[in-house]
Amino acid sequence: MTRPEPMPEAVLASYRRAVSRRAPWEGLWRDCFDHCLPGRPGQGAVPVFDGTGPDAAEQLAASLLAELTPPWGNWFGLVPARADALPPFSAALEDSARQLGLEMDRANFAVEMHQAFLDLVIAGTAVLQVEENAPGEAAMLRFAAVPLLEAALDEGPSGRLDTVFRRQQLSIAEIRARFPEARLPKALSESTEGEPRRFAVIERVAPDSRGYAWHAVLDDATGQPLLLAGGRFATSPYIAFRWLRAPGESYGRSPVMKALPDIRTANKVVELTLKNASIAVAGIWQAEDDGVLNPANIRLVPGAIIPKAVGSAGLTPLAAPGKFDVSQLVLSDLRARIRHALLADRLGPVKGPTMTATEVLERSAEMARLLGAVYGRLQTELLSPLLLRCAAILRRRGLLPAEHMPDGQNVAIAYRSPLAQVQARGDAANTLLWLEAVGRMGAEAAASVDAVAAARHLARVLGVAPELLREPAAAALPPPPSAA
Repeated sequence: MTRPEPMPEAVLASYRRAVSRRAPWEGLWRDCFDHCLPGRPGQGAVPVFDGTGPDAAEQLAASLLAELTPPWGNWFGLVPARADALPPFSAALEDSARQLGLEMDRANFAVEMHQAFLDLVIAGTAVLQVEENAPGEAAMLRFAAVPLLEAALDEGPSGRLDTVFRRQQLSIAEIRARFPEARLPKALSESTEGEPRRFAVIERVAPDSRGYAWHAVLDDATGQPLLLAGGRFATSPYIAFRWLRAPGESYGRSPVMKALPDIRTANKVVELTLKNASIAVAGIWQAEDDGVLNPANIRLVPGAIIPKAVGSAGLTPLAAPGKFDVSQLVLSDLRARIRHALLADRLGPVKGPTMTATEVLERSAEMARLLGAVYGRLQTELLSPLLLRCAAILRRRGLLPAEHMPDGQNVAIAYRSPLAQVQARGDAANTLLWLEAVGRMGAEAAASVDAVAAARHLARVLGVAPELLREPAAAALPPPPSAA
């Protein structure tokens, strides 16, 4: 027995409740975007005088892209969930993982993922949409970074933002292209005074017992709301993820929010410095009203002749009450704190001579310590749902066998991004240290080490290609007992 489709009024009511819960965050989001991503449509006109915040936010977003999902990089793999799986199965999983990565790179994943990381760094919450392209397109996957102010999110029992609303302004032609089976009323006009008329369309994706239910509603203010389309997904097409979550809050907090007081202050200090510099260049002048000097006609340019009455003081400069040299002391400290809060001094490019191997390891350990909690959350809320969604689309197209779908029981996801490899290198170093210690304990202790198993463990930890490993030889079976 199938459940009836929800009424469009119920979808709009749940959307308005989600928007009301989002409302307290909107002012803070706009303030963060105004100072770190100026010029974004729909924002205020806050003048930005200091570029430390925007530069550090962009560097952090680029570092996340390079450390978590490097473009055209082998940042994930499919591996057997059981350690005793045979190499042929591992090699087949690697082929499927390469096919999945190729399809993601062939699409617009790198571009949209970087934009989503910008929203994550600045606002603390980001939404990535993953859809299937129509047959015949160059890529099977299509990604889109959803602007945060277009989305309203609800947290489910799992603790993830799995209920997603998206509001878009679409024309009649765009509605028909996106929802070809929708029956639009004839009363809807396509244009107003020569301009295409746009209508509010709300999409909702919510989890239920059979997957994720999807509905699209036309919110026409002049008439009744209309259900445009409905359907069901095995995996959600909207992936919402957060940087940091405080107890009792649904939306995330960002590093820009933490540095926002310093960003505002630095912006104001630079503004005052520029004003003081303009006064120092042009000066402040006073003139004696002698009936000859007209201040409105004075041009302070080289070679200018300014008339004055005989015996009058004419035009004289007004001495400034003081200097603003303290601004440089305050500004350097503010900029250092901004770059530290946005990890620009930790994740930025290396300056100076080439680092030694020990310095590289220490830098990697420090990076893992700083981003450990964030990486764990992003792996749960972003990376795993993203790969499951892409794998489901390829499975639907017939490019990914059903037995290669990552389910955690037979097939698991192995993360091989630079940030994930930091922990892997630590595990490999501990194993090598143990092997070295056992080797020094004598032949009897060394005989207890299974060298083949140790080699396979190191290969699995470091992400070595399965084709480099030989298939283990079958153990000799005892002869069958003779018949009595």
